[in-house]
Amino acid sequence: MRFTLSSTALSSKLVALSRVINSKNSLPILADFVFEVQNNVLFLTASDSENMMKTQIELNESDGDGRFAIGNHDLLEAVKGFSEQPITFDINTTENMAKIIYQNGQFSLPIENADEFPQAQEVGENAKVITIPSNILADNINRSIFATAQDELRPVMNGIYFDLTPECLAIVASDGHKLVRNKIFTIKSEAPASFILPKKPASLLRNMLGKDGSDVTVKFNERTAEIEYSDGKIICRLIEGRYPNYNSVIPQSNPNQITIDRNGLLSALRRVQPFANDSSNLIRFHIENGILQLDAEDYDFSKTATEKMSCEYNGQTMSIGFKGSSFIEILSNFDCPEVIIQLADPSRAGLVLPSEQPENQDILMLMMPMLINE
Repeated sequence: MRFTLSSTALSSKLVALSRVINSKNSLPILADFVFEVQNNVLFLTASDSENMMKTQIELNESDGDGRFAIGNHDLLEAVKGFSEQPITFDINTTENMAKIIYQNGQFSLPIENADEFPQAQEVGENAKVITIPSNILADNINRSIFATAQDELRPVMNGIYFDLTPECLAIVASDGHKLVRNKIFTIKSEAPASFILPKKPASLLRNMLGKDGSDVTVKFNERTAEIEYSDGKIICRLIEGRYPNYNSVIPQSNPNQITIDRNGLLSALRRVQPFANDSSNLIRFHIENGILQLDAEDYDFSKTATEKMSCEYNGQTMSIGFKGSSFIEILSNFDCPEVIIQLADPSRAGLVLPSEQPENQDILMLMMPMLINE
């Protein structure tokens, strides 16, 4: 079998697929890419046994169909260095060798029988289906993934929760200290359904999704999700278990409201945070008469920092403590010029919202306060 394709097209697809492959694998063949040629199209597959990614490339020419597996590392390193040019694969299944021919040379690599590669678990006919524009899904994964946990005792917290209700699709992530909830009102279902997408396939997906608004189809059952986008597919094992009732921890009435420049607050926090105690990372927010004062201190090393900035404030004079690094993460994952911070009292969760919500969406981030010594 012999086929020819664009070097840069192959390189970009292999780089994306390589992110699925683990450095150590339970089966040696999981270190390979699977190549399958059908009707002048090359289908590429990679897997880590729990997640499988598939993509495809139109071939310049081919003389037949077939499939084989080839080690990822050497092939990837070789094709990454090519400028745009046609490259030809000449496959000898008798000798189990692939000869790769390019403008100024060639190299050969061993191939393996692709039939040994594990098959993906099918979702089945009774799967539930969600269709979501690629740009909205990418934005929501980007906005949420930082808030997922790394908790061996509560694995359900280690992924992004998709909660389909008659009102909307809510995309939620939380580590118990901070929480992100995105509501998309254009996607809803009279039959509620939900699943927890692990962090790795979520990260793979956001890197693959374009901003063209093309539809992404998510089919899922209790164990598996199949996510199909414009030029590929991810099949992954879901996190099993019941996600906590995230709505119950979101306060319904936080009457004290700050409206403030997001980039200004983010810059101020980054200046003040290095002076906070290393173990607690506590920053004190004091709000009074349209002035927000940030204070950090580490008496063990005789370090203190204070910065003031103006804001719009409707509420009582208040001092409340937040973890500086987490607040920086929250502000970094908005893209609006101003944010609204809603507070109740120093012992209750604070809410951060964009000053203007995206069309047909509702974005909310929650931050648990820290105890401060007055």
